[in-house]
Amino acid sequence: MTSEQSVEPGMSPDGTTSSDEETARPRQAGFRYALGRSLISPLARLVYRPRIEGREHVPPTGAVIFASNHLSFIDSVAIPVAAPRPVHFLAKSSYFEGAGFRGWLSRTFFQSIGAIPVRRGAGQAALDALDLQRQLLDEGLAVALYPEGTRSTDGRLYKGRTGVAFLALQTGAPVVPVGLIGTDKVMPVGAKVPTVSERITVKFGAPLDLSPHGPASSGRARRLATDDIMAAIHALSGQELAGAYNEAPAQGAIEKIKQALPHERR
Repeated sequence: MTSEQSVEPGMSPDGTTSSDEETARPRQAGFRYALGRSLISPLARLVYRPRIEGREHVPPTGAVIFASNHLSFIDSVAIPVAAPRPVHFLAKSSYFEGAGFRGWLSRTFFQSIGAIPVRRGAGQAALDALDLQRQLLDEGLAVALYPEGTRSTDGRLYKGRTGVAFLALQTGAPVVPVGLIGTDKVMPVGAKVPTVSERITVKFGAPLDLSPHGPASSGRARRLATDDIMAAIHALSGQELAGAYNEAPAQGAIEKIKQALPHERR
């Protein structure tokens, strides 16, 4: 989540109404997710024996945003497995577009764990992702997001980007901080399959009401709300703080200048 522009739910960035197909997308995974959750969650708990703390903090109904640290690919499996209610998250559209049996298997798996396909990127792609997440929250559902933006490859907790706070302030949804511990050991970056020799811990914190910081239109409110979210995640995960944003190395002089300059998404 990096986009800070405001787009009303059901509206495209140019102010036109989004199509019925786009509006219906959040519901497409419903049956497969219900079936997958009933099968995958008990199996994953049996095999991986996750330690789960703070489930009582999760609101049983209504819109909620799970804001988590991000250590491994399996984070998006660990949170839905551990949460006491269905959780949705956005995943790369390529996971849903493969052909043949392998494509069907990938598509079915991601739908069964609550994933919603989205094309990643900046500009229009970021606005589309933001609008899709807002649709889910407008339907009273739970979504999982990673304020760091991408996985930490060194185990440290990086600074949060303000997109999650923007979404929370705009929709009024409470934010439940999540601390994941050990997922990077179960499935390190680059690993093909997870190991069963390690255990993970999933900690849910008390919901955060960010509204006292101000409206979503205020950059200061978004920054302060983001800092609160990251402080709560840090208290749960206990990670070393990186004190910087998690960004890929800049390619070329122009990209280096862009990373050096302050900009709103920070």
